[in-house]
Amino acid sequence: MLKLLFRCIAALPLSAVQALGGVLGRMVFWLSPTYRRRLRENLAQAGYNDVSLVRAAAAEAGKQALETAWIWMRPRADIVAKTEVADMSIADRALADGRPVMFLPPHLGCFEVTAQFYAAFRPEAKTRPMTVLYRIPRKSVLREVVETGRAAEGLKLAPADVKGVRMLMRAMKQREVVGILPDQVPSRGEGVWAPFFGRWAYTMTLPARLARAFDGIVLFVYGERLPDGRGYRIHLKRLEDPLSGDVAHDAALMNRHLEALIRERPTQYLWGYNRYKVPAGSEPPPTGTIA
Repeated sequence: MLKLLFRCIAALPLSAVQALGGVLGRMVFWLSPTYRRRLRENLAQAGYNDVSLVRAAAAEAGKQALETAWIWMRPRADIVAKTEVADMSIADRALADGRPVMFLPPHLGCFEVTAQFYAAFRPEAKTRPMTVLYRIPRKSVLREVVETGRAAEGLKLAPADVKGVRMLMRAMKQREVVGILPDQVPSRGEGVWAPFFGRWAYTMTLPARLARAFDGIVLFVYGERLPDGRGYRIHLKRLEDPLSGDVAHDAALMNRHLEALIRERPTQYLWGYNRYKVPAGSEPPPTGTIA
């Protein structure tokens, strides 16, 4: 049933999918007090209090939810036709360097299109596939849809567990390409408390540790959602600051770069995500003001 629904969504033009998604996002915003409060609070934490921006963020979140089915179920040629790259030279230089490359797409714009960008646009994908870390859905019916939709030539899926981390390490050792969503809240013991928009957020240490251990090149990337269903524009930013090996310092550094990306397209960030939650069993965040 879920797969049929996804196929029906994917059969529509992208403009129609995003228009429906915008309506869905606004409906969820008004029907769910918990979601509405979290979205507003997270936006306010980042300094965004404008009512029109709050409404736009809710609509963009709905677009992100529905367009995922379109990305997963459409032929790759359709995705390529709707995608452009703002700064391909950044990818050119990184991939020609010979070192492993790490793509870090936050929940900004259409993050699902970023892995497809590498697989579709980069000839290296045939010999240097991207290993993408993902969380296995709890429901088996959703798991099949997710794994089928994300699997593609040039991409390998690594579950967010010990096996998946080993896959990432192997890929980095072989100077391949990996992809990790850096703003997901990790499980207890897999992160540190680091500032994120002026508030303590439990933050992944894995990306920085892997990049430093294997001398990898870090590229922040996001898929800007263009208006009127025109498609997506991929943006890439290379991490130039050195990683110190101090997990708290490096997590804070990563978060500062994520903040800068998000401020480029604030309405397209997934502000309703519970970014500041305390993972079960974890120590609470530090007290006191963040400098």
